[in-house]
Amino acid sequence: MSEDAGSVTIALESPQQPEVLALFHASDTYHQALYPDESNYLLDPSSLSTDNTRFIVARINGGAVGCGAVVLGNEGSAELKRMWVDARARGTGLGRRLLNELEAIARANSCTILRLEKGVSQPEAISLYKSSGFSVCPPFDDYVEDPLSIFMEKLLR
Repeated sequence: MSEDAGSVTIALESPQQPEVLALFHASDTYHQALYPDESNYLLDPSSLSTDNTRFIVARINGGAVGCGAVVLGNEGSAELKRMWVDARARGTGLGRRLLNELEAIARANSCTILRLEKGVSQPEAISLYKSSGFSVCPPFDDYVEDPLSIFMEKLLR
């Protein structure tokens, strides 16, 4: 599953690569500045390397600038995790392209609902999800109410 438009590619890759680990570090630093540890629900690279996870990397001219994962759940559900676009690629539509690819991966794996948890202090990300058809929902799976989190879901058709 690869998308190519000019110098941008989006493909399934391993999360355990130096360039991807650098993206995780940037994401971790950003989230740690916004939220206390107990409100950060970030998966580590080894958790993204499981059989039930599909991880993608966006590259511009070969360099990793974004990533995201779909964690396949039970009964047709999936969760969006670790979606991140590096500051140098923001405002280019790459976040929406990553999200579209992750949704396609969930559909290809027979998922009918895609869910996510996002921190309330990230209005741009929340806006992206809402404009892509996600709506607010109660906490799901092992999540509990958290005043610093918003939970969202989208039915996949």
